[in-house]
Amino acid sequence: MTEKMANGPWQEPETTIYRGMACGGTGGELSAVDSKDGKVVRIRPIRYTDEYTMDELKDSLWSFTARGKTLSCPVKTAPPYQTLAYKKRIYSDNRVKYPLKRVDWEPGGDPEKVNAQNRGKSKFVRISWDEACDIMASEITRIREKYGENAVLAVGEDGHCQSKLIHMVGGNHINLLMRTGGYTREVRTPDSVEGFYWGAKFVWGAQVQAGLGMYDNGWNIIEDVSENAQMVVMQAGDLETTQNYASQWMSRVMRFWMDIGIKLVVVDPFCTYTSVCHDEITWIPLLPNTDVALDYGMMYVWLTEGLYDAEYVRTHTVGFEQLKAYVLGEEDGVPKDPRWASERCGVEPWTIKALAREWGKKATTILHYCGCHVRGPYSHEPGRTEVYKLALQGFGGPGVQQMHLFTYGGAKQQIRATCSGPFLFSEMHAMQFMPADQQLPRTLIHRAIQNGHAEWWGSPQIIFATRDDQFEKYVYPIPEDEGGAEVHMLWSEKPCNETCWNGGFEFQEAMRNPKMEFVVTNHPWLENDSLFADLVLPVTTPVEEADVVGSGMGDSIEVAAIQDAAIPPVGESMSDYEISLAIAERMGGKALADSMATGMIDGEMAAGLTIAQQQRSEFERSKVANEISWEEFKKHGFYIPKLAKNWRKLKPNARLFYEDPESFPVDTESGKLEFFSQELLDNFPDDKERGPLAKWIEGGSEADGWSHDETLRGERAKKYPFLVNACTGRWRFHAQCDDITWHREIPTAKVKAYDGYLYEPCWINPVDAEKLGIEDGDIVKVYNERGVVLAGAKISERIQPQSVMVNKGSRSDPIAPGFDRGGNINLISPAGPISKHCYGFAVSGYLVAVEKVTKEEMDGWVKQYPEAFERAYDPASGSHYAGWVEGVE
Repeated sequence: MTEKMANGPWQEPETTIYRGMACGGTGGELSAVDSKDGKVVRIRPIRYTDEYTMDELKDSLWSFTARGKTLSCPVKTAPPYQTLAYKKRIYSDNRVKYPLKRVDWEPGGDPEKVNAQNRGKSKFVRISWDEACDIMASEITRIREKYGENAVLAVGEDGHCQSKLIHMVGGNHINLLMRTGGYTREVRTPDSVEGFYWGAKFVWGAQVQAGLGMYDNGWNIIEDVSENAQMVVMQAGDLETTQNYASQWMSRVMRFWMDIGIKLVVVDPFCTYTSVCHDEITWIPLLPNTDVALDYGMMYVWLTEGLYDAEYVRTHTVGFEQLKAYVLGEEDGVPKDPRWASERCGVEPWTIKALAREWGKKATTILHYCGCHVRGPYSHEPGRTEVYKLALQGFGGPGVQQMHLFTYGGAKQQIRATCSGPFLFSEMHAMQFMPADQQLPRTLIHRAIQNGHAEWWGSPQIIFATRDDQFEKYVYPIPEDEGGAEVHMLWSEKPCNETCWNGGFEFQEAMRNPKMEFVVTNHPWLENDSLFADLVLPVTTPVEEADVVGSGMGDSIEVAAIQDAAIPPVGESMSDYEISLAIAERMGGKALADSMATGMIDGEMAAGLTIAQQQRSEFERSKVANEISWEEFKKHGFYIPKLAKNWRKLKPNARLFYEDPESFPVDTESGKLEFFSQELLDNFPDDKERGPLAKWIEGGSEADGWSHDETLRGERAKKYPFLVNACTGRWRFHAQCDDITWHREIPTAKVKAYDGYLYEPCWINPVDAEKLGIEDGDIVKVYNERGVVLAGAKISERIQPQSVMVNKGSRSDPIAPGFDRGGNINLISPAGPISKHCYGFAVSGYLVAVEKVTKEEMDGWVKQYPEAFERAYDPASGSHYAGWVEGVE
């Protein structure tokens, strides 16, 4: 922490802390938070030389030269633009400053006083923390005594994390619940990597974090691509948007690659921000969720023209004959040639041939953060065909890599064990990924509540989940003699299920189910799921907390940092950790609260630690303490660990497997890349949706045994003729930062309609817009049988005909059940699984219809739903607090 002294009597001193703030999870390049008089003045990038000399940094910053040009670890950080604008989030009009209780809800479980039907409709009133803690303690106890220990559902194995560590979000409530009885665990599913988790895992094994299904070992991949790749293909990889999870570092890398002659290609339904930011990039548009067809069209060219590594396939793979039979049409009489592919994906046959030939003749790397191509119906199929393409081109060889969110670091640091984890860990205040007797996948909560029963295959825990787990059957509730109970209370530290996951309208209906006697959320802002809560507990943002943090996932180098709170808590907000301690004191006194505040003191475990003691504990039990003293760490505010002495010699990605597959096998039954999975065939022999070989799956009716009918070739397309591309939004992070006023002024962020409301953009191709009589700026309704979402028309050739794009994450603004004004597109996404045995989510590449909203139709709604349309609203920030809380001026 530093303090800038006044230059004159008119200027008061500012205080500066260093803080990484990725809006979700951990990570985030360091930024400086300047404050004065208890208020944040600005948030800005820092230079490592603000605290260290270049001589002190020489062993910590990497550099390499490729093709005559040098790429070096930047001395100046590149925080995400959400971080740089985060002051607007801290002081948002939507900020929850005090505990709130729904006006027509009372504790006790009496249906007449619960009024579950009014969740998402009725307002809130401010209450004290004493009353809030009393309600929490009494309701947890009452519901357990009436229904069983596991009748409380704990939601949120992540959330508004913002790189917190001591105050880590997502499991503080579990820490309390497991110490006082039981709970039902909501299992975080592999939401960003669905297709790899359910598909690629059966081609090359569990890989990153023992379960994500993307290839492990990210060391030196940037250098290898720089030296050896001739082309980089971003299939569903809008790096200029998605990298802002943590950093803007990859913008510099892409610029470097283009400067040294590497060709960059974007394959995406939308002309992405990466495409338009860099004129040299080639954009190949395709229809949403049709990547499998494109992939097989290219593979047909490779196989028929000899443009694949036949020797690698012979020595490193199994199942090639089955793949070949399918591609060439020997299996079903249908060759998967470019014309066949074009009819399904919308890419012209000659473009498919050209891309395939260039790819087959050049060392090519696939680059993305994760991507919508693995987040739609049957996403396990493109997850597998991506790996098939790499296998056919000699995966692991020079310049033939898979780059994902864990591969963007430039070099291994001495104290890092893996490329996918930080070197500072919490003392498990947030009990994430901990086994529980009873559990529910996040993607199944709505149906489990409504039906009172659920069955599924695979945990489906996002990490630490091997292939064989997917063959285990799970049920809810578990048998009564094992503690089984239906849930009647939901406590969420991540209130965005309806916005970030599947079947949002079904989730809202589940919250209105009278069996849900108590719904509580912890959150800094009044939005999304919190509108359907009975009690909302106000949470601090990271700048209001003293903490220690470690950057990672997307940064050029990992950094450890320590900071005091930059400002006091806004209102009466507390961190999720502090909230759990306050409720613990109500339930079990100081002894219970102290048991949750643990750490190392003088090498011994101790309880009842203060935040300052926990900061010291986190430092001393980390390997950072091996390189810098506690006093120096506090003095500088951050530290960059030294590079591993052998970092230049570490082989990138799968190079060891490439060079010697027998000595360095992959994590499959055969030890090789498997085009054909005998495991899937043995365990699910009748599964026509995820067979042993990836295929183009069109699906069909539920009556015929299909999970989806979401292609333009099916029956539902006659009624809903557009595929929606619901990818991550450019001007927010998932469901966060949608109220940052600076961003909402940007023309591509929102569409201002004639009624003054700023609608979420619905991007429509001019050809389709003309047919529909829609003009730029019109209000449109995007709908299917699941409900209606309003949006603002954005007419552009950046989107393919027969498809529209509505970015996911816009905040809900409920008008009535099944009807939303805020543009929250996930509300109308399929509520079911990816496929029969894969209970992930399908939230992009599904069918919708789009129509212009006439003024007469809008006037009718205003008359029919006056309360919804009269709620307080500010175009600068959107729907906010004053519209939902009584007594606010």
